[in-house]
Amino acid sequence: MIALFKKYQNIIAYLFFGGLTTLINMVVFYIFDTQLGWNYQLANFIAWLVSVLFAFFTNKVWVFGSSYTTVKAFFKELWSFFFFRGLSYFMDAGIMFIGISLLHANSNLTKLIDQFVIVLLNYIFSKFFIFTKKS
Repeated sequence: MIALFKKYQNIIAYLFFGGLTTLINMVVFYIFDTQLGWNYQLANFIAWLVSVLFAFFTNKVWVFGSSYTTVKAFFKELWSFFFFRGLSYFMDAGIMFIGISLLHANSNLTKLIDQFVIVLLNYIFSKFFIFTKKS
C-alpha cells in the first residue's frame, strides 16, 4: 500500500491541492458573481488570479517538490506558471462564455463543469512544462 501511495504521491497531492484551488476559485467566483452581482467574466478573472497564486505555491512546494537556487530561477518558474495558467484561463473564459452567454446556463453550474476541464489541463501543464526536473 505504501509503495502504491509513493508511486502516485504527486497525483494524490495534486488532486488534494487542486481540489482546494478549485474550491477557492468557486468560492471567489460565487462571491463576486452571485453575491456582489459583478459581471461573470470579471468575477471569473478575479477567481482565476486568487486561485493561481494559491496554486503556484502549493504546486511548487507540496505537489512537484520544485526547488530553485537563484531568484532568477524562481521568477522564471513563476512566469512559466502564470504563462501556462494564462493559456488555461482563455479556455476557462471561453467555456464560461459558451455556457453563460450562449447557452444561458446557470453561472455557478457552468463554473463547476468548467473547473473539471481546467484542473486536468493545468495538471498537464504543471507536470510536463512548468515543474519539470532539471538534469
